[in-house]
Amino acid sequence: MELELSQITLNHGLTFLAIATGFVVIITGGFLIKLLIDLSAFAKNINETSIILNDELKPTITELNKTLASVNALVQNTGEGMGNVKTGIENAFSKTKLLSQNIFGGFLKGFMAMYSLFSRKK
Repeated sequence: MELELSQITLNHGLTFLAIATGFVVIITGGFLIKLLIDLSAFAKNINETSIILNDELKPTITELNKTLASVNALVQNTGEGMGNVKTGIENAFSKTKLLSQNIFGGFLKGFMAMYSLFSRKK
């Protein structure tokens, strides 16, 4: 009789263990299903976000490239213009220097001519 009682107790314990394990597996399965549903929704949202970003950023990047090309052309034209201005200023200074040397040389020649003219009269 004692063997039957311990067999019944063992059967009840194994039955409880099987039922508890079944509940744990069912609860864990429910959490895994909920996790898969949430991950699916997350993947869908990331896909939509990437599509939106692609649609919005492509034209923006294209416009930015055009703007940078325009700015680059403007800077190059400004550099060329500054080179032309520098050349013009250098030419003006060289002509001004040549003119002032000619005027000063003419003034000295005239002064020397007048000096020699006045110095002979004495």
